[in-house]
Amino acid sequence: MSELLRIASVNVNGIRAAVRKGMIEWLDATEVDVLALQEVRADADQLAHALPGWEIVADEATAKGRAGVAILTRTPVAAVRTELGAPEFDSAGRWIEADLVVAGESLTVVSAYVHTGEAETPRQDEKWAFLDAMDERLPALRAASPLSLVMGDLNVGHRELDIKNWRGNRKKSGFLPRERAYFDRWLAAEGTEVEAVDGTRGTGLGWVDVGRRHHGDVEGPYTWWSMRGRAFDNDTGWRIDYHLATPELADRVEGYRIDRAPTWDTRWSDHAPVIADYRIGSV
Repeated sequence: MSELLRIASVNVNGIRAAVRKGMIEWLDATEVDVLALQEVRADADQLAHALPGWEIVADEATAKGRAGVAILTRTPVAAVRTELGAPEFDSAGRWIEADLVVAGESLTVVSAYVHTGEAETPRQDEKWAFLDAMDERLPALRAASPLSLVMGDLNVGHRELDIKNWRGNRKKSGFLPRERAYFDRWLAAEGTEVEAVDGTRGTGLGWVDVGRRHHGDVEGPYTWWSMRGRAFDNDTGWRIDYHLATPELADRVEGYRIDRAPTWDTRWSDHAPVIADYRIGSV
């Protein structure tokens, strides 16, 4: 028998603040089975206290009170991995993989938090290193687990459709051609030659942007809005939070949505949760 698994991802912008502002009420109403969190900014004890009743695996950032990723499940976790790429750069608190067994099938879920970056600074160098590491990890992940899902705040708007004010952000981190080129390769059909937006060539990895497949070629829908001005009220946002699925898993999607808060003052994070239902088990 198959199961319909509801999987969500959200950058909470600090778990303790999110809980104070109403995250638990959202979580109870949404009936999520697996939840990937980014920018947790808490240690294991604080996370367990904030979210009781879940099995939680987490990776804290090296710097206390920064970054941090976690995965919450109603299903026992079979294995956890936090290593990403070469040891010379710090990926702590930004990548965690969990293997689950659901309805007799193995499913790997990842919570990822890519660096914000800043063009032509050392902060951007960290982001390049992280994206390079993802470039190496994604093919290996799919080979090891055909049903894999990479979720999180990836801090890149892939296409012009993904940023309301894309013209004004072409030279800013988050919409640099070189950043977008990674997504061109990751999301192209496996094995095909890709000419990316920055003019480079590469080979497609075959992953699927579940949100874009669901919504088609429309503006947004966005997942993050600046706290400044009236960005949220005017829907001047960015779509930088993703479900990237292997083709095998993407074909199991039975529903997808972005839980945008109804009003600015009801938000409990500056990001909106991204939710999808996946059919796992014999289909």
